Amino acid sequence: MTVLMHDMSVGSFVPVLESLTGILAKGAAHGREKNLDLADARLAPDMFTLRQQVQIACEHARSCVLRLTGQTVPVFGFTEAGFEELQAGIAATIAFLKGVDAAAFEGAGAREIVIELPGDLVLAMNGLQLLQAWALPNFYFHVVTAYGILRHNGVSIGKRDYLSQLGPMIHPRGAAHLSGAWAQGQ
Repeated sequence: MTVLMHDMSVGSFVPVLESLTGILAKGAAHGREKNLDLADARLAPDMFTLRQQVQIACEHARSCVLRLTGQTVPVFGFTEAGFEELQAGIAATIAFLKGVDAAAFEGAGAREIVIELPGDLVLAMNGLQLLQAWALPNFYFHVVTAYGILRHNGVSIGKRDYLSQLGPMIHPRGAAHLSGAWAQGQ
């Protein structure tokens, strides 16, 4: 279960964050071309900005892995102002995730986790529930909302950008399916 929890968390977060890096690069170029401040764009007045969506996606990835590995989750202070800083924040998150050894996930699936919620509420679950019901859904929500903000503002991106990690898995029919790094789970 240790490797599974590592692969399902780090192995899910990293490729999507790498895709988000490419999406943001296209957003930054579009913003420069059209003289738009897309970092503060949002889909609706009561939703977070693009900047906040990216920051929160990174926070969910980091805090999930910290909790799964039994570490304390610090209060993350967001300082990223523009696209360059957001890219640096994503890169730092990816570096952190890649630096966590799979062995650190020993017992992660059964680990008891409590997250304090606003008011007098807590979210109590085990590590597997954290990953399945909290961290991954929230992470994907914020990444896809960032994508939606950029798309709504005219950035030429599509599903291939969002799912860019699938590129190495696409090949002509009849070609060997399970060869190379992909077959080995890399």
